[in-house]
Amino acid sequence: MRRTLGRSGIEVSAIGMGCWAIGGPFYRDGQACGWGEVDDDESVRTVHRALELGVDFFDTADVYGAGRSERVLARALAGRREQVVIATKWGSVFDEETKEISGHGEDAAHLREALTASLRRLNTDYIDLYQLHINDLAIDKAADLLGTLEDLVAEGKIRSYGWSTDFPDRADAWGTAGAHCTAIQHDFSLMHGGRPEVLKTAERHGLASINRGPLAMGLLTGKYHAGSEIGPNDVRGSGVSWMVLFKDGRPAPEYLARLEAVREVLTSDGRSLAQGALGWLWAVSDATVPIPGCRTVAQVEDNAGALEHGPLTAAQVEEIEKLLGV
Repeated sequence: MRRTLGRSGIEVSAIGMGCWAIGGPFYRDGQACGWGEVDDDESVRTVHRALELGVDFFDTADVYGAGRSERVLARALAGRREQVVIATKWGSVFDEETKEISGHGEDAAHLREALTASLRRLNTDYIDLYQLHINDLAIDKAADLLGTLEDLVAEGKIRSYGWSTDFPDRADAWGTAGAHCTAIQHDFSLMHGGRPEVLKTAERHGLASINRGPLAMGLLTGKYHAGSEIGPNDVRGSGVSWMVLFKDGRPAPEYLARLEAVREVLTSDGRSLAQGALGWLWAVSDATVPIPGCRTVAQVEDNAGALEHGPLTAAQVEEIEKLLGV
């Protein structure tokens, strides 16, 4: 299965590999923003296995692990740059030594500095998709960045750009004004039920809908239950204000209930839960490109197995909508 990243014409595997977790720990105001400790050697093996299974789209960000995710990805992709599509993001100000986020970089000067640093860490001279990583940046401030982004395309340093945002008005602004804007990355999974407005906006402008959190931070793998507890060294248990899928390190009961309601449909046709959840995303739109995160070979094997099953059927999607009341 292949999909095209919006208006860019860049073709990618129908799923990518999200690289947030392989960055390891980083923090904001003392709260964990990563997924705990990681083994870089296992991360490299995971990327290599993804490639073997046909996954050639890798999404990271400069802030993941305060630069570590980009460096590990570069190590894993050494000698294979022309075989893959790399997406990364900018917008955070952080210290690579302390791994602390101190704020946002919202202007064109920071944009150029961040890109130079990402190119160095990724050991490449261009980025395929460069994404603004400030979810709620004011539209007028974001508009001021478009000229610089277009210059970077002309200079050959990036091939296309996008915005990681959950706000449809922001997606619409860049979809309208950004000549080489080709994707909107947004939080989207079966846990949301129907199609969000951000997806509809992306479709209207011919942009790719890159789906972060397609497995609902692990809930849609079936690994977590009412008795599960995640410690404070993991973003799901750190108490960050925006976390809704987990509360105090435990899966939120309402989302566990949603999972149970659709478990049988998702696992029909011999699919794992994760494979069914990814198949649902493909079925609801031709624009979707889910990027499930993983940090082990076993996880990427399960995710990539969804490619063999493909999208859910229209009947299965309709049944899920009835079960979830959307």
